[in-house]
Amino acid sequence: MSLFQPIPNAGAADTTRPLADRMRPRTLDEYVGQEHLIGPGKPLRVQIERDDSGSLIFWGPPGTGKTTLAKIIANMTKAEFIEFSAVLAGIKEIKQVMADAERARQYGTRTIVFIDEIHRFNKAQQDAFLPHVEKGNIRLIGATTENPSFEINSALLSRCRVYVLQPLTEEQIVLLLRRALTDRERGLGEMNLSASDDVLKKIASYTSGDARSAYNVLKVAGGLAKSLLLPTSGRSGAPDSGEITDAIVHDALQRRVLLYDKTGEEHYNLISALHKSVRNSDPDAALYWLGRMLEAGEDPLYVARRVVRMAVEDIGLADPNALSLCMAARDAVDFIGMPEGNLALAQAVVYLSVAPKSNALYAAYGSVQGDVEATAAEPVPLHLRNAPTRLMKGLGYGKGYQYAHDLESKVADMQCLPDNLRGRVYYQPTNEGIEKRIRERMEEIKRQRLQANPNASSGQKKES
Repeated sequence: MSLFQPIPNAGAADTTRPLADRMRPRTLDEYVGQEHLIGPGKPLRVQIERDDSGSLIFWGPPGTGKTTLAKIIANMTKAEFIEFSAVLAGIKEIKQVMADAERARQYGTRTIVFIDEIHRFNKAQQDAFLPHVEKGNIRLIGATTENPSFEINSALLSRCRVYVLQPLTEEQIVLLLRRALTDRERGLGEMNLSASDDVLKKIASYTSGDARSAYNVLKVAGGLAKSLLLPTSGRSGAPDSGEITDAIVHDALQRRVLLYDKTGEEHYNLISALHKSVRNSDPDAALYWLGRMLEAGEDPLYVARRVVRMAVEDIGLADPNALSLCMAARDAVDFIGMPEGNLALAQAVVYLSVAPKSNALYAAYGSVQGDVEATAAEPVPLHLRNAPTRLMKGLGYGKGYQYAHDLESKVADMQCLPDNLRGRVYYQPTNEGIEKRIRERMEEIKRQRLQANPNASSGQKKES
């Protein structure tokens, strides 16, 4: 059987199909959102109207119209449209589609191959498209929620234009929902439903710019509204109208749709936002990003690990208690679980946000790593070595070592770095929090060391 089957009529009033599919825009003029791409004179629209779109990658969150755009392009360019999911298709299916497309081209028929979730294809599957894209047998349109730079082979990516789709705004979602309520052919118009703008805005805000989710909520809410009507058997006239109320929407929503993927880019975007909010001493933003992650189902122990990292990277010795508090928060999460443990993490991120900040230790250890990598690994100076045997003592192990506790100042004028790093300074404490006292103590130690050896050089190699 040929893979080139007629596309189902997008306008058919088949109530068994999902509302989002029935309401799918059929033309660019019906399409809502992505004005930066398909507004008048914008790049993608111009390419579509010139029939010069080529192979494309649509990158954006769920429910932003990636599949819809691909179908509109196929309709406008009079091309055969083959759609399959990267979750289900394998090399065998790909080869069959490519063979059919090559035969169709010989008869003057162009083929658009649309691949949903193209990032799920492995390297071999993606490579199978390359020769056919290059020959022009197909126009490839891929849809992905993941960053194409990381998920799509560079060879294939270089042959496609990448367009970034943005989440729909609340106003755009409301417009789509209002259309669905009034459309008698494809939408819910026959149900004679009504809803205020505030109710539709609530649906829009809770579905995070995902039109598909918003349609699903509207359909459930519409069914609930009709079920609450009293029977009207025997009455003539127009059918009773049902109102979708705030309470009905609350029942239909059950739980807010949060855009999140624990292994995808949004995972890294949110933890980055949390870390940078803490670093910038913004407890309100830190709490918000923490809540976004936890309420979307992120592993709380992963968050706890990252919070511990923030304590040592951004606070350090400016407030040594920060690390202890974060370790306690991690133990609390592990001990009492969720959702109670979320307050322990909230306490930790607020503490870190308002704590004095210092990355002196982070910078110091980075310099140490650089020197370990770039300089010769000179032997430990003899006076710093233990000498448990007579042979080792005879070789000079421990000779010249000064026991600091025997000195009144507790500071010996003794070199502890290897000769090639003599005088190197790594840790330079700030004037923030406890580090101010640490800086004062280090200056005092320096004075005592100079007093022990007035001839010592006052110059020191600082970190580069």
